Amino acid sequence: MADTDIVCISPIDGRELVRRPIMSDAAIDSAIGAAREAQRAWRQVPLDERAAKVLGMLDALVAMNQEVVPELAQQMGRPVRYGGEFRGVEERARYMVRIAGDSLKPIPADDGKPGFRRMIKREPVGLVLVIAPWNYPYLTAINTIAPALMAGNAVLLKHASQTVLAGERFQMAADRAGLPKGLFQNLHLSHDQTSRILQRGLVDHCNFTGSVAGGRAIERAAAGSFTSLGLELGGKDPAYVREDADIEHAIENLVDGAFFNSGQCCCGIERIYVHERHYDRFVEGAIALVNGYVLGNPLDEATTLGPMAHRRFADVVRQQNAEAVAKGATAHIDPKRFPADTGDTAYLAPQVLTNVDHSMSVMREESFGPTVGIMKVKGDEEAIRLMNDSPYGLSAAIWTSDVEAAEAIGDRLETGTVFMNRCDYLDPALAWTGVKETGRGASLSRLAYESLTRPKSFHLRQI
Repeated sequence: MADTDIVCISPIDGRELVRRPIMSDAAIDSAIGAAREAQRAWRQVPLDERAAKVLGMLDALVAMNQEVVPELAQQMGRPVRYGGEFRGVEERARYMVRIAGDSLKPIPADDGKPGFRRMIKREPVGLVLVIAPWNYPYLTAINTIAPALMAGNAVLLKHASQTVLAGERFQMAADRAGLPKGLFQNLHLSHDQTSRILQRGLVDHCNFTGSVAGGRAIERAAAGSFTSLGLELGGKDPAYVREDADIEHAIENLVDGAFFNSGQCCCGIERIYVHERHYDRFVEGAIALVNGYVLGNPLDEATTLGPMAHRRFADVVRQQNAEAVAKGATAHIDPKRFPADTGDTAYLAPQVLTNVDHSMSVMREESFGPTVGIMKVKGDEEAIRLMNDSPYGLSAAIWTSDVEAAEAIGDRLETGTVFMNRCDYLDPALAWTGVKETGRGASLSRLAYESLTRPKSFHLRQI
């Protein structure tokens, strides 16, 4: 691969799927100049007109679904039977458009004193750079693209090389919707070029979704530029099945939450703590469901578990599983049941591990793959301690029939989102955020508009 190209290797067969040349530095400067010019006009466009354009872009994107679904399978391995991401994309984009008016309106500060008018207005930050990941290439990107445009910003999208076609689909949708030229641009950038954009302070806000190491690189690149950042990084999301849980519902949903998309979900379940009353039944039920998965070519409608996006990602999970077993864990799934896993490709058999503890990397470090560890606990105190014993904090799921108990436990958890009796979902009305090494900032909800705008205070005195 030439260092001037972006290349996507399909996990289906290890062959090159897409190759694109990276932009020249002159082309990058031109794109940024065009975005600045377009944004100056766009910020003056009435909100209802902005909404019509953003929804037009959304409609154009959704209309591509029949082509996008197999494209996603070829790029990152998600089975076509699941139908893509656009139901969630629509839910998030339409919600953010709907709340834009209330979220962006001036905040009055008047106390009734005659002769004064005081308020805080929200102004667009200007130019927003979105660096999107491959695991949910449309869902993660729309989280920032829709509210950024609604707030009056211009948007530059740098997509992951593994899903380079997703970035191009966004551009096609923007063009078909008639967004002003330069306002939204998909850029083919190298990591070095992205870093230089941040180092030079050429954008006003950057939203990055990716690894902890990637987030640190973004922070280093932006240091001293005063570019604001939103970072959604790693996760090791836990679930706790309480004594009063509906155990069958918990088994079904937590297995799906752990293994959907081959476990390559930001808020996927990676470790499960089960009350001793339910432990044996939970493990038995989880094993039965996982043994029913079909690992294979994601373009086949019968496939329920596709390959991981790249062999190196699968190798990380293989190493975690092997380390756990070497330290005494029990692996319950026989890889021979999944012949597509030959040990040297992106195809990886799912795994359920018990007799695990927090000395094992599979219970501490992000796996981002089709494996889960299950531990027995005596009650809430032990579960809370173990759930918090992590460098990450994106979401946590509590399975119980007691709403008050779920909220009380949630208050003590070091996490960005607390779920009760569900998991692996993103509600656009709630802030998507994290603590510790999971990142900083918030996307979606009305709080997203705060990071995509800057406050301007007006103190108007009449003489």
